[in-house]
Amino acid sequence: MLFRSRRRIISLFNALLFLVMALSGIYAFSQPFSIEIIGLHALSGFVFIGVVAGHILNNIVPLKKYLKHSTAIAVGLAVALFTALFYYQPAPIKAILGLSGNLGPAQDMFDMDEKGLMYQYSPDPGYKLLLDVRTGPSYDPQNPPYLAIWLENQSLYHIKTLYSSDRNDSQTQLPYWAFKVRGWEKAKKDAEEKQMTLGESIDAISEATANGSFDPSDYILPKDQNSSMPYRVMLEINQPNDPSSKLEDQPSLVYEVEVDNFDPRTFQLMELIGYPEFDQENDEWYLGYVDQSIESAFEIVDSALLQIDRELDKSFFNAKPSP
Repeated sequence: MLFRSRRRIISLFNALLFLVMALSGIYAFSQPFSIEIIGLHALSGFVFIGVVAGHILNNIVPLKKYLKHSTAIAVGLAVALFTALFYYQPAPIKAILGLSGNLGPAQDMFDMDEKGLMYQYSPDPGYKLLLDVRTGPSYDPQNPPYLAIWLENQSLYHIKTLYSSDRNDSQTQLPYWAFKVRGWEKAKKDAEEKQMTLGESIDAISEATANGSFDPSDYILPKDQNSSMPYRVMLEINQPNDPSSKLEDQPSLVYEVEVDNFDPRTFQLMELIGYPEFDQENDEWYLGYVDQSIESAFEIVDSALLQIDRELDKSFFNAKPSP
């Protein structure tokens, strides 16, 4: 009698918790991010683990028999396959995930096809950044370019890499981005050794920065909306094995756009600002002016449009920036 009662309770828990998790999962996939819904789904999952454990204990005898059958191997392989697909997320899986309007508060998506490149960054339901790069005749989708997208503050310090090509030689092919990242990592290490914040460490060895924060949220999601700090979105792109009449291999090109966080323009075109050159005397990379030695590399990018969609109070737009 007690055993039947326990089976009945566990079966009801299984059915009802499955319903809660199914509905909350569908809602989380199709609707804007909600911490309440995500919390409901995650915590229900933990309870569900305990209920499933009880279900296994109630059915341990038949389960042992099932495990001895050849079907268990096929089921195990199928579960392993699904696990690998969902974890590594090849293109078809990413396409399915891309159907979701929101996959969490730190979602970013990258897509590349024959028409160009598209990167979306949405760290908050009220903020979406979209970089749409339309490519020119020098773009080869079969031999895609190396690409890095990052944020800099007004003092030209790297504060966050949004995207970089996942290849072993990316830092070699994108030297300006790699140089910026190394500078940030070194400054961060120095700050930790001195038990200072990153901004304090930088200011200690140079003049105070115009906006010295190294926390990306201070720029794109400031706690005080009236304390505006402009920032720059940077793009470095390099098509491998693209010689010109004067160069064996043309260098990467760097584009930028400055975003006024107080009153962000919704649509902004990135501008070409140069190509990386190495200063051996100072052991650093700087941007040189694009000259006639650059030919087909000009035609990798036709246009790069930055779009920002923010949900802000009207009072924020009408207020004056803090001095």
